[in-house]
Amino acid sequence: MAINYVSQFSNELLNLYAVDLKSVKLFNSNPRIKIINTKDIRLPKMKTSGYKDHSRGSLGFNSGTYENEFETKTLDHDRDIEFHVDPMDVDETNLILSIQNIQSDFEQSQAIPELDCYTFSKLYSELNRVASDNISTTELTTANVLADFDDVVEKLEDKGVPISRCIIYCTSTYKKLLKNAEGIQRTLDASKGNALDRRITTMDDFDEIVVVPSERLHTAFNFTEGYAVDSTGKQINYIIVDPEAQVSRVKYSYIHMFAPGSDSRTADNYLYQNRRFNGTFGLDELLKYGCYMNVEADTNEGADTNEGVGD
Repeated sequence: MAINYVSQFSNELLNLYAVDLKSVKLFNSNPRIKIINTKDIRLPKMKTSGYKDHSRGSLGFNSGTYENEFETKTLDHDRDIEFHVDPMDVDETNLILSIQNIQSDFEQSQAIPELDCYTFSKLYSELNRVASDNISTTELTTANVLADFDDVVEKLEDKGVPISRCIIYCTSTYKKLLKNAEGIQRTLDASKGNALDRRITTMDDFDEIVVVPSERLHTAFNFTEGYAVDSTGKQINYIIVDPEAQVSRVKYSYIHMFAPGSDSRTADNYLYQNRRFNGTFGLDELLKYGCYMNVEADTNEGADTNEGVGD
């Protein structure tokens, strides 16, 4: 007998991903872009011509042109795992090793962090491919962090990117620099007594600031077993991005548990299986205007600065 855990624990999984997955909003952008078959996404490239002068008295309109091309991208992160669970382990640990507990621990300690690691590092690779000049390696301090931030905002606004739609993903170190930045202004709300609230949840008109564990914000990861920062991976201090400038999708999610005796390989064990197939891609024309990063400078001479997601 097989139990579909996606159905059994759908609410629990949704809650876990809503709270613990830092990149969750990147998976909710561009809802009109669909996966067209087993592993491909078609990214639209629409271009239309502009107005021409109208001739009064003429019965005709000026002819315009449009291009409606598609770029096909292939999902590239196909992962799976299975656990054989001895029924005596379940019984003798007072259900601590129950399938649901294994599921919850796996999602929190492995699946969710890995999805963030992949998504942010792949976004770095896409930006490096499209607009490497948008990646700064300037060392940030309390003296220059606001000037750096203002420079990015200026570039976004100059290209017409809605600031209110953008998200700042950053390390706690970067957020601390913002809190202590030279020239930052704070206000004291007398109605709250003498308490000074130094929390920073937004900057200017940005949608939000999302603090990401620094382990998940690197330029490259090794996914041989689980996830680990690759030897070429550099720290990403912040990502300022319009979610509409990229597409992140989970194509396939499979979670099943098989009862003892249902699989000849496992004899009397329970068998838990989990597979996920996902990908992240930049919309080139939007990404080069709608995404900026600050990354640790490369201190290794001769290192390949174009390295992105690890194997």
